[in-house]
Amino acid sequence: MVGALVVSRGRVIGRGYHHAAGQPHAEVLALRQAGRRARGGTLYVTLEPCSHLNKRTPPCVPAIIRAGIHRVVVAMVDPNPLVRGRGVAQLRRAGIPVTVGIGRAEAEEMNKAYSHWVRTGRPYVTLKAGMTLDGRIAAESGASRWITGPASRQEGHRLRREVDAVLVGIGTVLADDPALTARRPPGLVRPASKQPLRVVLDSRLRIPRSAAVLARQQQAPTLVVTTAAAPRAKRLALARKGVDVLTAPATKGRVRLAACLKQLGKRGITHVLLEGGSELNAAFLKAGLVNRVRFYVAPALLGGARSIGVIGGRSPASPAQARPLHHLRIRPLGTDFVIEGELQPH
Repeated sequence: MVGALVVSRGRVIGRGYHHAAGQPHAEVLALRQAGRRARGGTLYVTLEPCSHLNKRTPPCVPAIIRAGIHRVVVAMVDPNPLVRGRGVAQLRRAGIPVTVGIGRAEAEEMNKAYSHWVRTGRPYVTLKAGMTLDGRIAAESGASRWITGPASRQEGHRLRREVDAVLVGIGTVLADDPALTARRPPGLVRPASKQPLRVVLDSRLRIPRSAAVLARQQQAPTLVVTTAAAPRAKRLALARKGVDVLTAPATKGRVRLAACLKQLGKRGITHVLLEGGSELNAAFLKAGLVNRVRFYVAPALLGGARSIGVIGGRSPASPAQARPLHHLRIRPLGTDFVIEGELQPH
């Protein structure tokens, strides 16, 4: 996420943040709000302003120069090779003093997904799940509503607004029929404007035409990722509903996850929220494609040998092979608590 402030005479006169790929950048929005008052002011921005042309939005540096900004403070240099250091250099050539590095650690944390995307070409993946204290996400019957409390569910919707895409497998669609939209908090009059891309992995296109995830395509688009084995008639039926269908490489009849993420990366998706079932969670973890986990844990025990755990598949042979979480954070949230941490790549 990129944020920007325009300050003049000790007062904030313009602010903005980058809502989504293809939309105006934070600097442009902040300058637009400040208007003529921006002349002689200071621009604070979390990421180096862009200066290159081969993208969906115009470069920010010329707009900063035209606005008459007197000084620019940049938290972190853009890791993108097309930008890295060039925006700062262009501003300095225009005679604008630039300070780099104030708030760098916070900015790097905020832009971790973007930096990962630049480095790997794949989106950063956060595995999110709600579960009982004994790690169960559903009863033996498949029932899962509701394990966690209202505060956890509300934060889950906020998290959807912060990412580029929410990803599930066809099993979750068939079992729960989720809409996968970011719904507004109680009491908020305006609807949540930013909706993530809804991504469904469905190797054989079993998705029902009445699925909730296929509704409201204009407000919340859906991408169904399938394989070459999927029936052509079903592809055409989805296309008629305005649903985007992507054919990805397959391994043993299933969508190849790394290849799928590469395709999402090419579409400018930098951060994916994985809300899959136990088997899809296990597949992503086994492939080393999960970067962070965020678990909402209810203080309750479900039990049952056949109830559904958060991670399916087969376990390692020894507990010594369990993957540790790094930068661990645990906090209370309503009636639940949240466990969040990062996974090191394989």
